[in-house]
Amino acid sequence: MNKYLVISYGYKTPTKEIMDAWNEWFAFIGERMVEKGSPLSSGIEVSPNGTKIFPKETGATGYLVIEAENMDEAEAIVKKCPIITSMQVFEIISMEDH
Repeated sequence: MNKYLVISYGYKTPTKEIMDAWNEWFAFIGERMVEKGSPLSSGIEVSPNGTKIFPKETGATGYLVIEAENMDEAEAIVKKCPIITSMQVFEIISMEDH
């Protein structure tokens, strides 16, 4: 199994129905969820040009780590997430060494 970092951007307060569906999705993932992750707050961007504050509204808002056979399976898992309707986008990044 390969590990995939799933990053979410954007957030709208979910309804109770969405929260219930989200919990069902976590149950569906089961042991494939390596790290449940967490909501993210504001942060900073550090570059050679200096440091810039990244407000929560413009950066990543959450993450989790899942295991899947390949990127296609990781994508299929993420597409089933009901919270996707209250977020702008999910980004899936392979965590495998190449």
